[in-house]
Amino acid sequence: MPRTRSPVLSACLALATIATTLTAVPLATATPAAADITTLATTAPSLVVNGDFPDPDVTRFDGVYYAYSTNNGFGNVPVASASSLTGPWTRRGNALPALGAWASGGLTWAPEVTRRADGRYLLYYTARSSAVGRQCIGAALASSPLGPFAPVGTQPLVCNGGEGGDIDASSFVDSTGARYLLYKDDGNAIGQPTSLWLQGVAADGLTFQGARVELLRSGRPEENGVIEAPVLTKVGTQYVLFYSLGGYGGDAYQTSYATSASLTGPYTKAYRSLITTESVDGTVRGPGGADVVRDAAGDHLVFHGWINNYSARGMYVAALGWSGGFPVVRGSRVRTEAERGTLNRCSIRATTTASQGQAVAYIDYADSWVQLSVFAPRAGAYTVHVAYAAGFGDAQHTLTVNGGSPTTVNYPNTGWETWRQAPVNVTLAAGTNTVRLTFLSRWAELDYIEVA
Repeated sequence: MPRTRSPVLSACLALATIATTLTAVPLATATPAAADITTLATTAPSLVVNGDFPDPDVTRFDGVYYAYSTNNGFGNVPVASASSLTGPWTRRGNALPALGAWASGGLTWAPEVTRRADGRYLLYYTARSSAVGRQCIGAALASSPLGPFAPVGTQPLVCNGGEGGDIDASSFVDSTGARYLLYKDDGNAIGQPTSLWLQGVAADGLTFQGARVELLRSGRPEENGVIEAPVLTKVGTQYVLFYSLGGYGGDAYQTSYATSASLTGPYTKAYRSLITTESVDGTVRGPGGADVVRDAAGDHLVFHGWINNYSARGMYVAALGWSGGFPVVRGSRVRTEAERGTLNRCSIRATTTASQGQAVAYIDYADSWVQLSVFAPRAGAYTVHVAYAAGFGDAQHTLTVNGGSPTTVNYPNTGWETWRQAPVNVTLAAGTNTVRLTFLSRWAELDYIEVA
């Protein structure tokens, strides 16, 4: 039920408010649309290849970044290079002029290139098996990251028609030096759930060692039966498995992750996806096919998104940080529930209308506040989106970051149980920051904040 207040108590509280005049902040009565993003401080992901470059794989070899993509007008495996992740990127042609004898052309997907201990470059690619009639995984070798790569063997490396085929190969080398191949079975191609698999391989990346292990399986409603594009990394003692989900053909495609204390799992899926069309306020459409770039220049997430009226998928780059071993992407909103913060002279209220069924209420006194920890992948400008409800006229809180100067947050009257967002531009330090919202005038309840 909506909360109620005594008129006498309301009058007394109004007299007790702090009368300091502070700088006003632009308001919004709903989540800003993409057209309004220029009013926010958020740094959106950068479009670095403004052309068709889907499922990008990016690696730095000898100080130069190389990017490989799903086939387009530039051949089986288009390759580009740059001196920095943000470019400018130069298209360098086709890294794989000829497919393996087992494969037919036109459907060469999601390549990955790594350098082996022997100095040779190993390419994994997906192509259509002429014999099986499904997508399967092949391998090729070259002496240069630009190629030309020569196919290895006369048969695919992984090809199981009974599971719909296999796609989206990637490599992982553990801290022990052991090497692994990850891939997706294409179960959705035959109306079955999809799984992500881990297969041990020798140092050559070609010789299988032991049995494969299922790491993750589709099942959530938003996945629509599809999880794919696995990429594994290790942060401290935690394994982080990135993957895409949903249908790649529109805005619903997105990137999420799962974590485990063990290489072989079990892996726990994130409660909320890492980057979606909505989480970046529409600045990227259908962000997926992601790769993680970890080097001295700082960690980044590289991924594709639809451009040019959904006629092509360009390559985007965003800064990546780690909050306690969990990924945070700059420009993608991260939600923190108000009820999980430190509360002073206010209380948690259960309500089915709020996110996760709870909100913070009775922030009614001069010393009432809610304090939350938020993480910034890089120092700089961010936007805090405060989800609130106000039912007895317009209300105000003050917001401080790391104990700094306060800013007024204005909450237009919405009615209790009607949650809206108020954006506040802030400056955050790299790493963990403390955000405090303190009573200033009248009454508002808090559901959560989102930071991007």
